[in-house]
Amino acid sequence: TRVCKQVTSGKKTAKPTKATVKQQQGKKGPLEMSAKKPVPFLRQVVSVKKKVHRDPRFDDLSGEYKPEIFMKTYSFLDSIKKQEKEMVQKQLKKCRDVEQKEKLQQLLNRMTQQEQAQKKQQKLRERELFLKRQQRELAKQGKRPFFLKKSEKRKLELAEKYAELKRSGKLESFLNKKRKRNAIKDKRRLPSQ
Repeated sequence: TRVCKQVTSGKKTAKPTKATVKQQQGKKGPLEMSAKKPVPFLRQVVSVKKKVHRDPRFDDLSGEYKPEIFMKTYSFLDSIKKQEKEMVQKQLKKCRDVEQKEKLQQLLNRMTQQEQAQKKQQKLRERELFLKRQQRELAKQGKRPFFLKKSEKRKLELAEKYAELKRSGKLESFLNKKRKRNAIKDKRRLPSQ
């Protein structure tokens, strides 16, 4: 009604001046109000949208993680890693500084370890896929599916490792190291005399 009376009488509505409302101090700063003017009973509160962080590991929007698809999609990274490794090896040969050489050696070791771990994971995945295929074939023939225990999987791994070491000719050295390690463990378990 007040606005209606002002319009009919011809008076202009009062605009907020710089004295009443000052500019914000930055984007996130609050509006600075005059202390002389009383605060209205129903004051306007500006709602700020809260940022919702989403974790792709647990979010359905990101889809399901399948290692085979992931490896195929990011297979180009292997060539980049290989180039980086060669670059580090070249720098290591040229480097004269002892500290820098040590850092480069650590980096090279880490790269080789990551490469070996990736190959190991790939072998495990291939073995699991092979076992799954065998189970599917047996199921098609009408036989009941048989799932291997962890201990049996470990035995298969050891047998494969043994065959690989025999092929490469490193079996004897591996077994000698294993014997030494076991002898040290046995000495520790014995009571002191």
